[in-house]
Amino acid sequence: MEATYYFDPACPFTWRTSRWLVTAAPERDLTLRWRAFSLKILNGDNIPEQYRAATDASFRALRLVEALRADRREEVAAAFYTEIGTRVHDGGAALTDELVQEAAEAAGVEDAKAVLDDANWDDAVRESHEAALALAGPGIGSPVVHVEGAGRGLHGPIIGAVPERDEALAIWDAVASLSRIDTFFEVKRGRS
Repeated sequence: MEATYYFDPACPFTWRTSRWLVTAAPERDLTLRWRAFSLKILNGDNIPEQYRAATDASFRALRLVEALRADRREEVAAAFYTEIGTRVHDGGAALTDELVQEAAEAAGVEDAKAVLDDANWDDAVRESHEAALALAGPGIGSPVVHVEGAGRGLHGPIIGAVPERDEALAIWDAVASLSRIDTFFEVKRGRS
C-alpha cells in the first residue's frame, strides 16, 4: 500500500505527524511518497514577519523535495526531511537557507544548492500544493495524507506528541479506514 504525505518542513505539527507515519509504515508494509505542501503559498502575504525567513527556507526545501520525487528518490526525500526536522523541531535550530543546505548534504544530495536556488521547480511545488488542496481542502493546512485507493485525502492527523508503536499503528489503521469512506468528513477536538 502507498500513502502520499504532503508537508511543509516548517510546521512542527507536521513533523510529529511524519514521525508517526514513519513509525507505522514498516509495520503496515506502507510505501511513503513525500510531496510539497507550502505554507508560503497557502498564506501568501499574511505570514507574520517572524516566520517569513523560515517559510522562505522551507519553500526552497520543497523545491528539492519535488526534484527528488521527479527523480524517483523517495528515500532521499525522506532522509532530507528527517535531517531538517531533527535539527529544527527536535534540536531547536532556526529553519534557514544554510540549515536546508546542510540537511541536503547530510542526506547525501550532491549539488543540492543548484536545485534549492532553481525557481524552475516552483511550478512543481505549486502543482503538488494544489493537488493536496484538491484532495483534502478547502480550509486545510499541512499535512495532508492521501492513502492509495481513497478518493480524498485527509488533513492531519494533527498529533501532539509522536506516539509509541502500538498507538502509531492504531492511528494508522483508523486513518487508513476513514480515508476510504467517501461519506467521512472530519474528526476534530478542541485545542487545549
